[in-house]
Amino acid sequence: MRKNYVKEKLKRGEVSFGTWLSLGDLYATRILARMGFDWLTLDIEHSAIDWSQAAMIFAAVAEAGCVPLARVPEGSHHYIKRVLDAGAWGIVVPMVDTVEQAKIAIAAAYYPPIGNRSVGGGMHAMNFDMAASDYYTAANDNILVVLQTESPRGVANAPEIYSLPGVDAIFIGPNDLRFQMRKPDGTFPTPAEHEAAIQKVIEVGKKVGCPTGIHAMDPENGLERAKQGMQFLAVGSELRFMSQKAEETLTILHPDRSKKDMARY
Repeated sequence: MRKNYVKEKLKRGEVSFGTWLSLGDLYATRILARMGFDWLTLDIEHSAIDWSQAAMIFAAVAEAGCVPLARVPEGSHHYIKRVLDAGAWGIVVPMVDTVEQAKIAIAAAYYPPIGNRSVGGGMHAMNFDMAASDYYTAANDNILVVLQTESPRGVANAPEIYSLPGVDAIFIGPNDLRFQMRKPDGTFPTPAEHEAAIQKVIEVGKKVGCPTGIHAMDPENGLERAKQGMQFLAVGSELRFMSQKAEETLTILHPDRSKKDMARY
């Protein structure tokens, strides 16, 4: 039987580092799963990944000794049930702005009497190396529930959302938060305003005892966020790693060419 050591690390107040899977490539996933990341999150929200593909990726991550997570398109019972039954060890739920949205997502991740997750399947149990009957008993102690704060409304409701039972961590999507903070005329928040919202999330998390995290684009920023008290930290993605290295190589091979904007990765 395997246990979700990331969930246990967060409970102990320790920092966990992971990265994003956006390509949906099995070979790349198998390599990253063996490199020492605590967890890998398959981005089903923004990537064209089907259910069979996702199930194989979750299995590959788990078999390598890493924790497979899934960012679902939305916090509905349907999506959460599908990724957990396909073998994910936890969920990352985007755009959680209200207590009501948070409660729906939390309930979908846990079996009764804690939640309302439907009982069935067997693929989930294989990834934990246990029988299905044992999985149904152990799942509630091992499924990781991470909710995303990505808007001013989510920040305003943070104390109530973060205090809900069943929330293992809060995760900031910095790009979405920045866009959601735009003024009616389209003006973006200043870097100071954006950072103030992030610090508010960290502050509330510490106050109510809920781990927080963010998507950092480089390891230095990830370490800085850890120093600030964040525990669930994503650094880049396999797409970003590949693109950055390719850019470095081409800059050497073709130093006179125009440098492409790699921020989109």
